[in-house]
Amino acid sequence: MIQEKLIPYLIDSIKTYWDRPAFTDYPGPAINYSEVGRRLVWLHRVFQACGQTKGSRIALVGKNCGNWATVWVSGVTYGASVVSILINFSPEETHHIINHCDAEILFVSADKYDTLDERRLRKVKYIFSLDDFSLLYSKESHLGKKIKPYSETPDLKQLKPSDLKVPDVCDNEDIGTIIYTSGTTGFSRGAMIPHRSLLANLIVARENLLFEEGAKVLNFLPLAHAYACSFDLLYPFTRGNHINFMSKIPAPKLLLTALQKLKPHVVLAVPLLIEKIYKRQLQPTLETPKMKAMLKVPLLNKVVESKIRDKLLKAFGGDLKELVVGGAPMNAEVERFMKRIKFPFTIGYGMTECGPLISYARWNEHRFESSGRLVKYIKCKIQSPDPVNVPGEVLIQGQQVFKGYYNNEEATNEAIVDGWLHTGDIATLDEDNFIYLRGRSKNVVIGPSGENIYPELVEQKLDNLPYVAESLVLERDGQLHALVYPDLEALDAANIPVSKLPELMEHNRQEANKVLADFSRIAKLHVVNEAFQKTPTQKIKRYLYS
Repeated sequence: MIQEKLIPYLIDSIKTYWDRPAFTDYPGPAINYSEVGRRLVWLHRVFQACGQTKGSRIALVGKNCGNWATVWVSGVTYGASVVSILINFSPEETHHIINHCDAEILFVSADKYDTLDERRLRKVKYIFSLDDFSLLYSKESHLGKKIKPYSETPDLKQLKPSDLKVPDVCDNEDIGTIIYTSGTTGFSRGAMIPHRSLLANLIVARENLLFEEGAKVLNFLPLAHAYACSFDLLYPFTRGNHINFMSKIPAPKLLLTALQKLKPHVVLAVPLLIEKIYKRQLQPTLETPKMKAMLKVPLLNKVVESKIRDKLLKAFGGDLKELVVGGAPMNAEVERFMKRIKFPFTIGYGMTECGPLISYARWNEHRFESSGRLVKYIKCKIQSPDPVNVPGEVLIQGQQVFKGYYNNEEATNEAIVDGWLHTGDIATLDEDNFIYLRGRSKNVVIGPSGENIYPELVEQKLDNLPYVAESLVLERDGQLHALVYPDLEALDAANIPVSKLPELMEHNRQEANKVLADFSRIAKLHVVNEAFQKTPTQKIKRYLYS
């Protein structure tokens, strides 16, 4: 059992780092931890005036920003359950989630508010702007008299660290946040994450991650997702880090520009972003005849690899200590190259229902094609007669595991059976507790002789081939078919007309089949003209294409 408490931890962080910069909506000005503390006190008054109590649901939907983070911290320290809703949900889905979670208060950014209809939000009594905290809608006309705007609260301007007294009203089993995520199956469910799960992730981060006190952090992954919320917000906030928010995942060029300016020590990313940087900025150079020849010469290859590593580190700002990749499988070719040049990157594994971390290892301990080692508090078993060699479903117990899905007993009972969380992921687990993911149980295709075919592994082979931006492998009529979205930039750079695509992709199909087992070879390949729709961690929403 975890003895620490989350609310005192967060409040003490504000007091400790009072005069340090806390949040910046990049590239704008910073607000200090003291300002976060003042806004927190004001928001607690707002919650109280709106009749919120311990356990009340406060819905939050908007782009990454300092106010999003401030509402989240304020809600959790008030004892409420903050309901995180992804901004890219459709208006229909957003209405449904707000109603489903029984929220009476909604904080929403202006662009999202324009798509909502208050009349359809059955239980919502108050709507506040996430841009400036102004009251946008109220079912009670007198509320405006009870709540003074933040700018009209002079007593807060005089607030000192010693004045910040927030009672710890929660037990570790109380729900800190409910995360509605968009998964690959298409069904959005609200995972109830208790304080103990948030604390377990916080403790694991504190004991393992290389964030230096007060260092700058760049956040671009969605805060409404557990990965970014825990490790781009919660943990850095308790380290006195200066968190810089980008409103969405940027193009590689914009990301590298921000990294050059901020020079962060640790960066959280998803594989697709790193794969794009590799494919567009490194691979063309690596595949030149001269470079291929140099990389084959003993001693000279080490010098070349060192220079590539230094150049890549410089591109990430120059002070990078670790790049943590998670949220989806990593392309093996990219991983192999990064390890070859000794770039400080590692791959972790988690899921929303664990708030999210399940496994992680520092970059110099990480093992090729693994997703790290099981972290503290996590127990894992593989449903397999030989967990080291034969893949099976990953089952999890531990302090990180959620308390179920809000208002969805059926889904909860499907996910947690006999005290074990059934992840739906297929993996092996070695003797040192390193986990090796193979795919999702729902995606596995049964071969002609009963073989298990993991589409994700076939897609990796395709994605490494020329002019392939991304691919999706599906079973159709008892055969494997591949949908491929071409790399149009690469085609343009090579001055290849689009009319050549069928010929190029047929060649790619044949090349992929040369390295695939007989039972997992691709029967047909289809070129698609739009990028695949994805989850916030850039996993393809497979159900849309089945």
